[in-house]
Amino acid sequence: MAGIFKNKDAGFYVDGILAGDMSILSRAITLVESQNPLHQKLSQKIIDGVIGHTGSSFRLGITGVPGVGKSTFIETFGKEVISQGHKLAVLAIDPSSSKSKGSILGDKTRMEGLSTLNNVYIRPSPSGGTLGGVTRATHETILLCEAAGYNFIIVETVGVGQSEITVSKITDFFLLLMLAGAGDELQGIKRGIMEMADALIITKADGVNVERAKAARAEYAHAMHLLQAPESGWNARAQVCSSVDNTGIKEVYTMLTEYKQFVINTGYFIHKRNSQQYEMLITNLDEQLKQTFYSSPMVKKRLEEIKNNSSGIPIHPFSVIQALLSEFFKSQGRY
Repeated sequence: MAGIFKNKDAGFYVDGILAGDMSILSRAITLVESQNPLHQKLSQKIIDGVIGHTGSSFRLGITGVPGVGKSTFIETFGKEVISQGHKLAVLAIDPSSSKSKGSILGDKTRMEGLSTLNNVYIRPSPSGGTLGGVTRATHETILLCEAAGYNFIIVETVGVGQSEITVSKITDFFLLLMLAGAGDELQGIKRGIMEMADALIITKADGVNVERAKAARAEYAHAMHLLQAPESGWNARAQVCSSVDNTGIKEVYTMLTEYKQFVINTGYFIHKRNSQQYEMLITNLDEQLKQTFYSSPMVKKRLEEIKNNSSGIPIHPFSVIQALLSEFFKSQGRY
């Protein structure tokens, strides 16, 4: 990997990204995803260089139960987005290969029609096995795509679980896809996910499944009505669609447009962006502090000694922690 980044400074990437060069954008994203300290340092300089050109997109998070047809929905919905004059980036959080730890790249192959269109950029990214598959790298990838001129960003998550709530921290609208006729409609998904959703879409509403989809929509709409009202003041909706018949897709786009106008008028759009930015800052600060602490040779040695304590004498964890922190700060020249 080192060869493709050789002799390229941050300015090279910044200029290429701002010019909309997809090849340079992809290489910059690879730097963001890299665990190499030199790559991370360079990627942060690139982010600093483009940060003034970010924030102008609409960020849509999409999740759903396995088999709901997320990629098929994005394929059809993405074409509607493009037809409305947008420049679209799709960030598909792929399950990492258990052997290579890299992206399996399945989502890109399932969006063959969309990926061939102009003004579309699809980036499958490895989740790296992280809980929820949404990481710091995804947020920074969004910023790079925005700087490259993509004004509609879709983040597709691996599946549904409590961890998928993380997607709401980097997107403007959280869309939950569900199936009809797959057993107890309300038992297959955790309440927490529904509380975070700005809308719920019943997919595969075609053929013999149309009536079941409509019935499921009514049931979900009732359930969502009983949940606590969202901070945005927006009334979460439940709709149906068919990616195969291309029905209900335009209505989803219209709903997103109405939502954006609503939250802009109320001031919630900026409020949520500011809150997300602060949460990202705190999260990254926590990660940096932990990394600095645990990478200390002194800390590693002391923890190993504690772990291998064979004296049988009980330890007081709180006192040990205080002593360890004090020793760490002294080693850093803080005290």
